[in-house]
Amino acid sequence: MDFADIVQKIAIYALPVLFAITVHEAAHGYAARHFGDDTAWKLGRITLNPLKHIDPVGTIVMPLILFFSTGGAFLFGYAKPVPVQFGRLKNPKRDMIWVALAGPGANLVQAILWNIVFYLQVFAGIEERFFIEMAKGGVSVNLVMFAFNLFPLPPLDGGRILVGLLPWKQAVAVSRIEPWGFFIVMALVVMGVIGSLWMYPLMSVTRALIDLLLTPLRALLF
Repeated sequence: MDFADIVQKIAIYALPVLFAITVHEAAHGYAARHFGDDTAWKLGRITLNPLKHIDPVGTIVMPLILFFSTGGAFLFGYAKPVPVQFGRLKNPKRDMIWVALAGPGANLVQAILWNIVFYLQVFAGIEERFFIEMAKGGVSVNLVMFAFNLFPLPPLDGGRILVGLLPWKQAVAVSRIEPWGFFIVMALVVMGVIGSLWMYPLMSVTRALIDLLLTPLRALLF
């Protein structure tokens, strides 16, 4: 992959990635406020302004370094997490599940919307590769965020969902992993465990379900 191709890929994915991380984090904040914790609201973090969610290292530097060093084969990044005080939720153990689900749920909705944008472009006869690839990229980016964040290990959303679902004793045991969870997840990513055993199967199933959901739209347009 030459330099021009890399620049083009960055341009194609920039908007979908910004939307994906911004709406993901804002969704956590909206859900937390709905269930009783207005911490993020008071701090101005419930917003669609990407500048409020961008982490200079996690959102920009790390993805770019990985992108250039691997030729786009491996990409990872993160945004500034929206602060949530779970103890302030109306029913902390139950509501934690909904707050955690809000982020990946927002990515699933965006994946569906980008897929619809792709269909509409094809229906309208738009042949500009840049916009076609951006729509495809929007689907892929959001499926990646959806699947990755649902991995059942704290501090990922899937880990918080697991803690909320487990009985108290087991939930406390799992929650104690959180201080080391990030490093464990990174090790599993590098080893290919999360990708091969979790993300790819979940993304494949989710993509098939989205295709099934949009079958009526395809029949109407084509």
